[in-house]
Amino acid sequence: MGKSKSIVLAVVALSSLMFGGCALTTATVDINYTPQTGVAAVENAKSVICNVQVSDSRNEKVKVSSKKNGFGMEMAQIVPAENVAVTFQKAIECELKARGFGLGRENSLVTIDADLVKYYNDFKVGFFAGDAVAELNMGVTIKNKKGDLLYSHQFVAEGIERNIQLMTGENAELALEKALNEGMQKMFADKTFIAALLKANN
Repeated sequence: MGKSKSIVLAVVALSSLMFGGCALTTATVDINYTPQTGVAAVENAKSVICNVQVSDSRNEKVKVSSKKNGFGMEMAQIVPAENVAVTFQKAIECELKARGFGLGRENSLVTIDADLVKYYNDFKVGFFAGDAVAELNMGVTIKNKKGDLLYSHQFVAEGIERNIQLMTGENAELALEKALNEGMQKMFADKTFIAALLKANN
């Protein structure tokens, strides 16, 4: 065996070891949301009671990613410990509460419907390192008590964990959390979103 061929085989073996890591075992990840800092209360928000509903329209509802081996082949599933719809509902409610909005269902003035179209992490394979890339696509509507549509928007966000050595649950989790955080930042930075909530009280 020539020296160059030995080097190639060694690199391939190392790559498989680096990126494979327990590739045949299903991983369960805890996707945690990090609340935004420096949030100020919104004037007149206290009188607006919000009912948050999150639906899951993803094509793949069981997993949020798959492990890959060193050749980029999908292996074991990566699944969330908590239903992702629940995770998103908690995140939205957390940010509403931080801004002074009330939460409730029976006495709500406004309903926020969030529909998850995509929330998935894919590992991108590089020669010496890879990236975990999570994508989020979520439609959000706001309706008042009468059912009138006050707001509609599609939010797209991305979370990337760069230069990873293992295509496993831990790195998928980091990327998914970043995508969730970015999605919430975009949603609550939208002034028309906040304005629609306040409009429900008129």
